[in-house]
Amino acid sequence: MYDSIARVYDGLNAEIDYKKWADFIEKCFDKYLKSRPEIVLDLACGTGKMTRELAARGYDMIGVDGSEEMLSCAMFSENSSGILYLCQDMREFELYGTVGAVVCCLDSINYLLEEIEVCKTFALVHNYLDPDGLFIFDVNSPHKFENVYSDNAYILEDENEDGTAVFCGWQNEYNKETGVCDFYLTLFEENEDGAYIRSDEHQRERCYSMEQIKAALDKSKMELVGVFSDYEFNEINNTDDRWYIVARAKK
Repeated sequence: MYDSIARVYDGLNAEIDYKKWADFIEKCFDKYLKSRPEIVLDLACGTGKMTRELAARGYDMIGVDGSEEMLSCAMFSENSSGILYLCQDMREFELYGTVGAVVCCLDSINYLLEEIEVCKTFALVHNYLDPDGLFIFDVNSPHKFENVYSDNAYILEDENEDGTAVFCGWQNEYNKETGVCDFYLTLFEENEDGAYIRSDEHQRERCYSMEQIKAALDKSKMELVGVFSDYEFNEINNTDDRWYIVARAKK
């Protein structure tokens, strides 16, 4: 996944406000920890936008992602100096020691298609967290799968730094019985001569209920301490597209 789309991922997702998201993460630190952590793991860090944002705020950052292409974008971005990037599957990652907090952004947990994979990932997070360390992550809600993704199609547009155009055709197929949504992405990138190069990518996400998330956290010895609909700590409801979840490592 993300082999073709890595180099244009940030441009196609330019609406994401990483500063506000990082503000929320720091508010969680202040709300649930005695002191802010020194070392933070960004799990499934992608192109490293959140990794770099938190590094700029003084945290010693580790970025883990399974895509070489996404990590390549992260490593060669500005302000990546001092960040440790590791190319590892989130279901099998290994660190050199423990960290004070783990963040996992942009519905990366939904890419785990089996509950056993979620439990395995949560167990690894627990293993590498300091006692009472925080795990802050988000998932796409059932409402988003059923109403926004569903069987809908979208067109995303962006422009490269050299002015060439990028178009992404996005077709969804959602299976309500399995909770799995298939995303069929077709990317068109303009060359300097005006011709377009096409590349195709297939991604999948699974919808998880709050009960399934809670069960996986409990099985992994993680204490659920908060579930929110936004960065203002409002309670979740049936029309949320995304849930922001905070858990604590019990040791």
